[in-house]
Amino acid sequence: MTTVRLIADDEASPQVRAVFDDIRAVRGTDYINNFWRALACDPSLLAATWSRLKDVMAPGALDPLVKEMVYIAVSAVNGCEYCAHSHTASARAKGMSAAMYGELLSVIAMASQTNALASAMQVPVDEAFRS
Repeated sequence: MTTVRLIADDEASPQVRAVFDDIRAVRGTDYINNFWRALACDPSLLAATWSRLKDVMAPGALDPLVKEMVYIAVSAVNGCEYCAHSHTASARAKGMSAAMYGELLSVIAMASQTNALASAMQVPVDEAFRS
């Protein structure tokens, strides 16, 4: 259960409405998901988060699908069910195949295992790995 009220379109302030309209325009959809509706309880936080997300997730040195897949991995590590679902849907919309998703999950699982082992054993970092 959410700890804040999800803001519906008909109760959105002008600032919230402007962000919702931009989300719709940028994403080419009429759908505003629950994450944005929850953030709308704090219009300034909503606007700042949406602005930063647009910048970070825009095409750059990493293509948008790679960024979504990194987001899935970080969401798994952080245990964020909402983000795991929403970014998996977004990655699929950007072309992630079932085979790619399976391989991503294998990499996440392998990294989690080897990270835990290296941390538990306090393995010193090789000098060759330091830049």
